[in-house]
Amino acid sequence: MAGTPNSTWVTDTELESSAIDPTDILVVLPALNEADHIETCLHSLMRPAHWMAQCRVVVADGGSTDGTQGIVERLKETYPNLHLLDNPGRLQSAGINAAVAQLSQPHHRLLVRCDVHAIYPAGYVQALAREHARVQAASVVTAMDATGQDGFQKAAAWIVDTPLGSGGSAHRGGQKAQFVDHGHHAAFDIDWFRRIGGYDPAISHNEDAEFDVRLAQSGGRIWLTDKTRISYVMRPTLLAVWQQYWNYGRGRANTLLKHRARPRLRQLIPVLNSLLLIGSALAIPFTSLALMWPALYASVLISTSLVAAMLLRSRDGLWSGPALGAMHMAWGLGFLKRIMSPAPARNVQSQTG
Repeated sequence: MAGTPNSTWVTDTELESSAIDPTDILVVLPALNEADHIETCLHSLMRPAHWMAQCRVVVADGGSTDGTQGIVERLKETYPNLHLLDNPGRLQSAGINAAVAQLSQPHHRLLVRCDVHAIYPAGYVQALAREHARVQAASVVTAMDATGQDGFQKAAAWIVDTPLGSGGSAHRGGQKAQFVDHGHHAAFDIDWFRRIGGYDPAISHNEDAEFDVRLAQSGGRIWLTDKTRISYVMRPTLLAVWQQYWNYGRGRANTLLKHRARPRLRQLIPVLNSLLLIGSALAIPFTSLALMWPALYASVLISTSLVAAMLLRSRDGLWSGPALGAMHMAWGLGFLKRIMSPAPARNVQSQTG
C-alpha cells in the first residue's frame, strides 16, 4: 500500500480502485524571475483542462522582479485552481516545503513537483497519478529530453542527453522503466514527503538528489516511469550553462558532505578532468608533456562539435564542444570549490535556477 517502505504492484482491478482523484493532487512549481518561461509551462501543464482544473496548482515565487508574479495573477483568471504563494526562503526547496505546509489538505495523497523550464505533454499529471497508483512507490520520477531553439541552445540540448553530457544518468533521455536511486523529481507520495521532512530548505541546488538519499535511507523506493516524459528547455548561453553546472557541482558536493557519502565514478570524472587541466596548466612552463592531456581533451571537444554538426545537419552543432566543456569544467570546479570550503554542509545559499 502507499506509504509503506517497499513498493507494491497492483492488478488492473486494484488500480481502478486505488486511482488517485485529481482533487487529491497538489502540484507545485517553484519560480524566481521566470517571466520568459512560466506562461508556456503552465499552459502545457494544465492539459486536459477538465481534469487539471480539479487539482490544486501552486506557483511558489521566491520574490521575482521580472513580472513573473503578474503573469501568474493574470493566468488565475483562466485557471481558477492556480495559486500564487510567496516564498520568502527564495530557494526551490523552501518554496515546495512552504506549499505543502500552507496549501496542502488532509485529503491530498500526491505531490507533483514541476519545473518552470519544462514543457509538459498533455495528461502529464494524470499519467503520473496512474503510474503512482500502479507501482505504489514512494516517488515516481520521469525521463527528461533536453530541447533548444537554435544556435548554442540547440547544441547544448543535443550533447546533454548523451553519455558524454550526462554521464549515463538513467533519467537523461532514458527509455527504460526501472527502480533508480535518483531521477528528475515528479510525483511523491505526500505522506512519504512529510515523513522524511521534505526538502532540506538550506540546500540551493541538488536538493532533489539529497532528498532521494534520505528517502532511500528511510526505505522508500524511486520508480523511473516510461509512461510519460518531459521536455526541458536548456539555458540559452554558454555563461548561463556554466553558472548552472557550477551550482550543480557545488550542490552535489554539499550532498556528499552532508551524508558522508562517496561520489560515483561518473561524478568523479569531471572533477578529475578539472584537476588534470589545472595541473597541466601549472606544469606547462616546465615540460611540454603537460600539453598531452589538454590536447587530448581539446580533441574530444572538437570531435564532439564535428559529429554534432553532421548529425544535426547544422552549424549549430559546432557549439556542442564548447557546451560540453562548460558543463564538465563548471561542474568539476564547483564541486572542488565546495569540497575545499570550510562552510558547514548545510550553509550553501543561492537563488533558485
